[in-house]
Order: sequence, then C-alpha cells, then structure tokens
Amino acid sequence: MAGRVEAQTDGVDGVAPPLVRAAGGVVWRPGGPEILLVHRPKYDDWTLPKGKLRRGEHPIVGACREVREETAVHPSVAVRLPTVSYVTRVGARPTPKVVDYWTMTVVADTGFTPGAEIDAIRWLPIRPALERLSYDHDVSVLSAFAALPSLSAPVVLLRHASAGDRHSWTGPDVDRPLDAAGMARAEELASILGCFHPARLVCAEPLRCRQTLAPLAEATGVPVDLDEAFDESASPKVAARRLRDLARRPGCTVVCSQRKVLPAALADLADGEVGAYRTAKGNGWVLAFDGPRLAVVDELT
Repeated sequence: MAGRVEAQTDGVDGVAPPLVRAAGGVVWRPGGPEILLVHRPKYDDWTLPKGKLRRGEHPIVGACREVREETAVHPSVAVRLPTVSYVTRVGARPTPKVVDYWTMTVVADTGFTPGAEIDAIRWLPIRPALERLSYDHDVSVLSAFAALPSLSAPVVLLRHASAGDRHSWTGPDVDRPLDAAGMARAEELASILGCFHPARLVCAEPLRCRQTLAPLAEATGVPVDLDEAFDESASPKVAARRLRDLARRPGCTVVCSQRKVLPAALADLADGEVGAYRTAKGNGWVLAFDGPRLAVVDELT
C-alpha cells in the first residue's frame, strides 16, 4: 500500500512552519522478528510510530516519548536508522519534514488503549509489515532495519563534558571537576542515555568522567565502575579490546573516557583514521558489533 503522500493538518493560524522535525522508531520483538505498526484513523494509514519533537527536545528522547504515547510500549533505543525527508502538508501547504528513526526493543508494555490519534496497533513479521505500511519512506526505514546484521547491545562511548581550562586548574588534573556547562550537559545526557536503559556504567578515573555519568547513575540506579583501560594514560588498543568485551555482555554499556583515548581506540576498532573519531566534550559515539566486527559507529551529539 506504500506510495501515498503523508498529510498533517496542524499549524499555527494556518501558517506552515519552515520545517517539521519528528522522530520515531522501528520497535521490534522476538518472533520473526515482529514489528510494531500504528493505524491513524484520521488518514486511514499504517505507519511506524513517530511524532513531532517538542521545542528543544533531543530526537532520541522525542522518539521514545512518541512511541510510549502512541502505543503504550516503553522502548529501549539501540542503533540509528536512516533519516527520511519528504514533503507533507500543514493545512493546504506543502511543508518539508525530516524524521529520525532508531531501532528499539520493548522494556515494558502497559497496554494499548485506542484513541482518536491512534486507534489500532499491530505486531507483524517484517514482510507483512512492509506490505501493510502506507508510505514509501516508512518502507525504506523498515527495509534498512531488515538489512541489519545480528548486532550486539549498544556501547555508548562518551567524551567527558566540559571541565574548564586544565591550565588554570591548580590541583591534580585527576581532580579537575566539570564546570557549569559540563554539569548542565551531564544532566542532559542522563535524559538522552536513559533511553538506552543502560545495564552498566563504566568510566575513567578522573572526577570529570565520574561527574559526567553521575546524573545518569542517579536516574537509573546503576553504579559507576572505574576502569583504568579508559584512563588517558592507557593504551588505545587495550581500550578497544575492552569495548569489544563490554559489547558481548547483555544490555547497553555507557563508557565515559578522555580525548586522548577515544579517537585512537575507535580507529583501532574500525580500521580507520584517528581524525575521523574526534568529538566535542560531552558528545560521543554509539557502537554495535556484529560478532568481533564493529558494524555501527554513529555519532551521539
């Protein structure tokens, strides 16, 4: 049934916004696997669960919120899927729309209740789900999901948040704390990374690394374990081996480390150039492995 043009009728006083940003997920469960689709009675269509982002909302957070609101499924994020762009309608006006998607598994299901926006959901194997979807852009996202290899649980590798100028810090560098911007970013990361439902938190010894994960630890109840493999003085090859080991464990692992370790460790895993894996403070990478092979490296900002 793919090929229809998706419509959207909300707006402010009939004025189309310059761009609609939205996010959603390919939610799956074992058994084929089975994919979660939603039916919208207003358009009589079947789509992947998604919705518009709130002002200032991170796409990962918005994607999980929309899945919960539309389906009563509480999801856990894994790896990123292709972003799709297409023209929708706000009122009578054609409007560009960009939708980010992630693969998601089910943490809990509180029971779907039909409503005016979504009146039915279906769990379908991939082939019937592809045939049921109403839009080509949804088909492309689900096809990308179907093409993924069997992946490990994600490992999120962070560079610690902002900790001021090391040259103006008079104490031992290991004790240099996050500054105000770094503390704010740590709080933001707790919201974003909570969507991955981490099973373990691991960090290098410096206080700034521990503080970067502290709000996430408090929110999830998962303790932070120190691991010298991610200290700045450690060998990037040792850090790379440790990351591969962590990926073999069930559930997501979040690791916080330092600038001198991260790019070289990632380059070792990906057989790439160190310069390709530099990232700003408080940002990082989502990794997933296909056996020993690093199959997914997606920047987290």
